[in-house]
Amino acid sequence: MEDDKRIEKTAYVLKAVAHPLRIKIIQMLHENKELNVSTIYKNLNAEQSLISHHLINMRDKGILEIRRSGKNIYYFLVDSSVSDIIECIYRSKMLTAA
Repeated sequence: MEDDKRIEKTAYVLKAVAHPLRIKIIQMLHENKELNVSTIYKNLNAEQSLISHHLINMRDKGILEIRRSGKNIYYFLVDSSVSDIIECIYRSKMLTAA
């Protein structure tokens, strides 16, 4: 039964990051530790509202957290294992075989 809960949680996390912009955001946060929304949307050349939507979604799902500093909100990864999983997939034969 405990394995079933872990499998469901794993699927939940994978679904939460299964979008190209979300993967890019996770990579950026892994490299920079924390970033504000403006920096993220400018670096990704995307609409601020779209990036904010993705950030809020990943925060709601426990992947990201925030730190407030004055008027700025900085996002950071709760656990670096999410970026490790993405890196593992990058190195896998699944991507090189295509």
